[in-house]
Amino acid sequence: MENLTPKQIVKELDKYIIGQSEAKRNVAIAMRNRWRRMNVTSDIQGDIVPNNILLIGATGVGKTEIARRLARVAEAPFTKVEASKFTEVGYVGRDVESMVRDLVEQSVNMVRVSKKEEVMEKASEIVEAQILDALIPPLKSTKSLVGEEKPSEERELNEKTRERFREKVKNGELDDRKIEISIKQPANNGIGMIGGGMMDEASMINLQDMLNNMLPKKTKKRKVTIAEARKLLMEEETSRLIDMDEVKDEALLKAENTGIIFIDEIDKIAGGRGGKGGPDVSREGVQRDLLPIVEGSAVNTKYGIVNTDHILFIAAGAFHFSKPSDMIPELQGRFPIRVELDNLTKNDFLRILKEPKNALTKQYEALIDAEDVNLIFNDDAVEEIAEMAFKINEEVENIGARRLHTVMSKLLNEILFDIPDTIGPNAKVVVDKKMVKEKLADVVKDKDLSEYIL
Repeated sequence: MENLTPKQIVKELDKYIIGQSEAKRNVAIAMRNRWRRMNVTSDIQGDIVPNNILLIGATGVGKTEIARRLARVAEAPFTKVEASKFTEVGYVGRDVESMVRDLVEQSVNMVRVSKKEEVMEKASEIVEAQILDALIPPLKSTKSLVGEEKPSEERELNEKTRERFREKVKNGELDDRKIEISIKQPANNGIGMIGGGMMDEASMINLQDMLNNMLPKKTKKRKVTIAEARKLLMEEETSRLIDMDEVKDEALLKAENTGIIFIDEIDKIAGGRGGKGGPDVSREGVQRDLLPIVEGSAVNTKYGIVNTDHILFIAAGAFHFSKPSDMIPELQGRFPIRVELDNLTKNDFLRILKEPKNALTKQYEALIDAEDVNLIFNDDAVEEIAEMAFKINEEVENIGARRLHTVMSKLLNEILFDIPDTIGPNAKVVVDKKMVKEKLADVVKDKDLSEYIL
């Protein structure tokens, strides 16, 4: 984060998300403020809380993508939850805390991967030695009954053979050869729900982990190729070499100080004020359960206690049938930054098809290139796709950029089906305006048919 200024963060987001400059600016400032807070030297550091953000906009305009890409840019733990799931049958308040546990799990995985990379070289040497021992076991310097050692020539020959094979193993020349290795199997405690389902999730996880650690790990012998053995043994060795206590401590700090929780569909739990009955009460109940977590509280996870005071919460919703003011005032106050995202125009659709690093046209070109077929989109074809997607959104239902996925799928389905049977390798497929009009004519004309296209 030290090297990412707000402008640079926006520049990174621009590679994947078209438009929505105000939303990008606000999340970039929020992210930079986290680095600023961690570098405050006075006692006030602990009192600086993040300005949580509420993104308001129709589906498919980029709300989730902005949050997800922001986390990737900052290399921060990220988890996405849908607020509406907490209103489902069987909802209990403690389930709301599961979002924090998910975030910590992500953080632990990130730190674990980072630590594994640090010990990779050492683990590689150990694994190489294990594979070599399985191929050419070393001669032990044992004495016979009369006290004579094995001839030194025999040991020297063994060492030379091992060295020759070591090079072959290192170069991957023997990857297809099978060897027998011993792999540790995790203990399976077979424990289900205890106490009639009265234990909460965190307690259940802690109990299962405790039992797993107590039970001895079994070893199983497997005959696998050297390539497979290398993968299995590397996983085992890197896990053994890293200090899990250090991983947990670092992961908890990372989750608390850089974690991002994205709460989608928050508009679905808005309402419930004014003493109404029915589902509105459930929605207000969810808001009240969310409140302490967003305000800042301690949540028990299997890795330890996590304080949510400095986790950045980004909430999002379309707010078609409700408005932000329908949320309880306390929760509204916890999302002081509100950003309305723009609806996508025809020009936005055109840019989405051409500019991002992961543009749909580039994705399909890469997919078809895997079959050695060259797919080319003419400029007039891309313009026509954008025009049609925009038109369908206006006439049927506005689902934003997601409309492009179904339009592109319908356009290219026949080509994708014909490769490689009818359209062979080294072929060239050009998508022009005429083809787009022919393939999508029925969709645009027949509104009843359009109803079935998401």
